[in-house]
Amino acid sequence: MNISENGINLIKHFEGCEVYAYKCPAGVWTIGYGHTKDVEPGMQITEQDAHDMLVEELKEYESYINNAVTVPLNQAQFDAMVSWVYNLGNGNLNSSTLLKVLNGGDYDGVPAQIMRWNKAGGKVLEGLTRRRQAEADLFSGT
Repeated sequence: MNISENGINLIKHFEGCEVYAYKCPAGVWTIGYGHTKDVEPGMQITEQDAHDMLVEELKEYESYINNAVTVPLNQAQFDAMVSWVYNLGNGNLNSSTLLKVLNGGDYDGVPAQIMRWNKAGGKVLEGLTRRRQAEADLFSGT
């Protein structure tokens, strides 16, 4: 499967677009919609570049979901999962209870698992809570 425009727009909304390279809170050079590969200080891009970089990079994250999830997903469920893994990474996906619940066929249990991932540094963050709620709602079709 591939992410839809709706899924891309969800990611764009929560990532935000930065056309100038900046260091994220973790000290990683970032640009566009959370893009970190080959970013250097002083780098500048256009919003179209940021979109193109995101679409290209999402192919990698689509493959993580396509390879790890063993049960059928509808488009909204797939979009929610790609957004989640784009934000949290493939390592977290593979070791998560969320993946076990999903692959066990407990679709109704997935939104609660998505919501568990709203902390950074052990603290609940409002922005992550909003993102997880949007992903959970998208997954459950609400």
